[in-house]
Amino acid sequence: MSLRQLLLRLSGYLGASGPPHRQWWCARSLDSISSVGSWRGRSSRTPAHWNQVVSEAEKIVGYPASFMSLRCLLSDELSNIAMQVRKLVGTQHPLLSTARGLVHDSRHNLQLRGLVVLLISKAAGPSTGNSPCQNYDMVSGIYSCQRSLAEITELIHTALLVHRGIVNLSELQSSDGPLKDMQFGNKIAILSGDFLLANACNGLALLQNTKVSELLASALMDLVQGVYRENSASAKEHSITDDIGVSTWKEQTFLSHCALLAKSCQAAMELAKHDAEVQDMAFQYGKHMAMSHKINSDLQPFIKDKASDSKTFNLNSAPVVLHQEFLGRDVWIKQIREAQEKGRLNYTKLRETIKAGKGVTSAIDLCRYHGNKALEALESFPPSEARSALENIVFAVTRFS
Repeated sequence: MSLRQLLLRLSGYLGASGPPHRQWWCARSLDSISSVGSWRGRSSRTPAHWNQVVSEAEKIVGYPASFMSLRCLLSDELSNIAMQVRKLVGTQHPLLSTARGLVHDSRHNLQLRGLVVLLISKAAGPSTGNSPCQNYDMVSGIYSCQRSLAEITELIHTALLVHRGIVNLSELQSSDGPLKDMQFGNKIAILSGDFLLANACNGLALLQNTKVSELLASALMDLVQGVYRENSASAKEHSITDDIGVSTWKEQTFLSHCALLAKSCQAAMELAKHDAEVQDMAFQYGKHMAMSHKINSDLQPFIKDKASDSKTFNLNSAPVVLHQEFLGRDVWIKQIREAQEKGRLNYTKLRETIKAGKGVTSAIDLCRYHGNKALEALESFPPSEARSALENIVFAVTRFS
C-alpha cells in the first residue's frame, strides 16, 4: 500500500470527508498572487502558482515534504489516539478539523517548514570542515541528519497546531455543543500534542548535537510564549480599550510564526558544521520568509474577491495593526463603534473601512520588505536549483492581485 493510500485510509478513519474547515490559525491559501511590481527582480522561470512552487521544490529535495512526519503520525500509539479522535465526529471541537487538515493539506502550507529546511540544507551543501554529518548517508545532496531535523521541525509545528485547538471552556456558548464533548476533545488534544512533542524530543536526542537541541528548545519556548501572547490578544480583540502597536505585533509574530523556521534553518547549518556567517544567513532567510508568509496570510481576507472567504478576520493581523497605526487610537475606536451592530462587530463593514485606508497597502509593502531581506540572505549561498526554489517561495508569497 502506498503512503498516499495510507493517508487516505487514516482520513477516513478520522471521519474526514471533503476539504477541512480551516481554523483562524491555519495558513491560508496563497493562490491570489500576481506580479510583484517594482521590487527585486525575479527569474523568468519563476512558477506562477504556489502549488507549482512547492511541487518543483519537492522534486529537488527528493520526496514530498507533505508526507514527512507520517512515520510518527501512523504509529501504533497515535492509532490508539485516532480511535478516540473518531468519537469527536459530529461535534464542533476544533481538533477534528485539525486532524482533517493534516491529511487534506491541498495547499501544502502545513508542511512548508520542513521543505524549507531541506532546501536550505541542499543549497548550502556540505561544509569544507570535518562534520559529524559526514558519517550519515547523503541523498539528493542532503544529509540524513538534516532530513531528521526537517521531520522534527514538522512534528513541533504539528503539535502546536493540535494544542492550539484546545477550547477555552469558560467561553463556551450553547451553539458550541455539549460541554462533555469539548472536555473530551481537550483531553485528546493535550495527549496527542504531547505525544508529538515527545517524539520530536526523542528525535533531537538521537541527533546527538547539543547546540541543535538548544536551538530547537529555544524555538519551542518562543512558540509557547508567542501563542500565549496571541491568545491574550485574541481574547481582548473585541475590546476597544486594548490594542497592540506595530513593534509589539512584529515581536509577537516572530515568536509564534518565525522562530521555529529561523532556528531550524540555522540548526541545519550547524549539523553540517557550516561557519557562523552561513548559519546566520540561514537564520535570516527563515525569519524573513516566515514573516512574509504570515503577512501574506493576514492579507488574504482583504484581497480576495469572494466575500464568503473574507467575512471575518483577526483584529490583530498585519493590515489591521498598520491601519490602527496610521489612524491613531481615537479614530480607530470610533471606527470600531461604527462597525458594531446590536452588540456584535460587523466584519464586512469594518473590512471595507480598513481597505479604504493605508493598512492593506502598507502590509503588502511590509511583506515585500521581508521578502527582499530573505532574498538578500540567499545571496550568500552558491547558485543552485535549491537556492532558486527558495527564491521562488519568496516570490510566491510576495505576489498579490
